[in-house]
Amino acid sequence: MSHLVPTSISPAGLTDFFHEQIPLTHAMGLRAIEASSHRLVLEAPLEPNRNHLGTAFGGSLHALPTLACYGAVWMTLRDAGLDGHVVVRRSAATYRRAVAGPLRAVCERPTGAAVEHFLVELRRHRKAGMELTAIVEGAAGKPAVEFNGSFVALL
Repeated sequence: MSHLVPTSISPAGLTDFFHEQIPLTHAMGLRAIEASSHRLVLEAPLEPNRNHLGTAFGGSLHALPTLACYGAVWMTLRDAGLDGHVVVRRSAATYRRAVAGPLRAVCERPTGAAVEHFLVELRRHRKAGMELTAIVEGAAGKPAVEFNGSFVALL
């Protein structure tokens, strides 16, 4: 059953949430850098996420934007005062270039009519979906990975 929850969360609070609820994020060294109403930015160091070539492992490059989008949906629930669960329905990533430094995923949070429709459906059916995109930045902030996914919130 859903209940009202506090709506504001700091980047440190979001980092703690990820580390407690999704233990892999601790091993990845994940940190939330920005958790605003406009976007969610997550970072992870290269060392625990590297492959045999010394660049970022493809699995980490998929996990980080997945987590950024997951976090954006979870924050949308919190902003609406709702407590629920978020699951991934579908995800895809296009790898454009290797990442040889820290990993940084950016998810622009949905706003306006998209959020209103999502919340109406969620309250009506206790389940609603949301499509999100994120990028993993490479050198000089150029997109190294383009991610898109479908996420479902459940009350």
